[in-house]
Amino acid sequence: MAKVQKLFDFIDASPTAFHAVESVRKELEKKAFSEFSEGDTWRLSKARKGYVVRNSSSLIAFAIPEKKIKGFRIYSAHTDSPVFRVKENPELTFGEYIRINVEKYGGMIVSSWFDRPLSLAGRVLFEKGGKIEEKLVNIDRNLFVIPNVAIHMNSDINNGYKYQVQKDVPPLFAKGKKGVFGKLISEETGLKADEILASDLFVYPRQKGFTFGAKDEFAASPRLDDLACVYAGLKGFLDSKDSEYVRVLALFDNEEVGSGTKQGAGSTFLEDVLFRICESLSYSRTEYLKLLHESFALSADNAHGVHPAMSEKADPVNRPELNGGVVLKFNGNQKYATDAVSAAFVRKIAKDEGLKLQDYANNSDIPGGSTLGNISTGHVSIRTADIGLAQLAMHSSCETMGSKDYEDLIKLACAYFGK
Repeated sequence: MAKVQKLFDFIDASPTAFHAVESVRKELEKKAFSEFSEGDTWRLSKARKGYVVRNSSSLIAFAIPEKKIKGFRIYSAHTDSPVFRVKENPELTFGEYIRINVEKYGGMIVSSWFDRPLSLAGRVLFEKGGKIEEKLVNIDRNLFVIPNVAIHMNSDINNGYKYQVQKDVPPLFAKGKKGVFGKLISEETGLKADEILASDLFVYPRQKGFTFGAKDEFAASPRLDDLACVYAGLKGFLDSKDSEYVRVLALFDNEEVGSGTKQGAGSTFLEDVLFRICESLSYSRTEYLKLLHESFALSADNAHGVHPAMSEKADPVNRPELNGGVVLKFNGNQKYATDAVSAAFVRKIAKDEGLKLQDYANNSDIPGGSTLGNISTGHVSIRTADIGLAQLAMHSSCETMGSKDYEDLIKLACAYFGK
């Protein structure tokens, strides 16, 4: 359970993608990883460990072995989760009630956000000495609630209710006159109102992670999708031994909205970093392409576990259960990148390590989502498998997974990086 508790601590410190990257950065710097800027010329040598950050919300770390490089071992996951984004001009008033004007980021189970403690986190950009600087914000106290309407006034609530985000969801924040929100941000950041230029702020649930079950076999927390895969990948990346491959941990933002941003898996970020590593080591373009030919990528994003109340939603036979092992994901329409070649490679690693794997495929009449694998391989064409942890209540404000599966993913990632 100690490993799961460390995951909960990581999630608690990472209410937004910006904070997740900062949490990973701290772990990397403890292990003597150096930061490299995309705006600088890189000077790398063998046995050099580094990382690059883009937009403060995506991060790629790498470790170059002392041996002759044979290729790359890449593990990707995403830092973002479904959440409510605070709009510009955020205060909505009704009488003396002040609510916060929000919009959906990604596809969430809206009803799961009602009647629970919420707060605010993100980043604020401000002017200092004629330059634009950035500061992370996390107001770590109960700040908002989205209150339900009493059942007496909404008797159909249990018969299916279509939520209107603009009308139903704005969180209750304060009672008083307008201007409270701006004053709060100034107090939290120590900045004057006229110094603040812009912000990316999000409402997030303050639910702490917890284990449950007869033997504490289940784990529940906000943002398990996909911070559980982020942190398991980080642990495997840091704990693995050198091999003939450059170890690469690629953490992308904006997966929940399609990855088509400058910091998403659909960007050139991974391609740029891999090429610059080779360029700094004086590899030619041809040598770089030869390394890609020998490379492999694991795309780690959680999978749908079969639900005990709605088992008919799952495939008849490819229906992973919680604590049944890491999930290998397949899709005929290429929403997942796994094919026979990449599946064989992952299964061999699992077999060598004595780890169980489960297979996932959608019910053929119910289309599923996509993830990072095929999106990133559109820029870096290498063999790729999509994996994840079986979970329930995906995109709820509090999700559930198996405690043992998480530990198995760390073992799988560690073995994969060391092969």
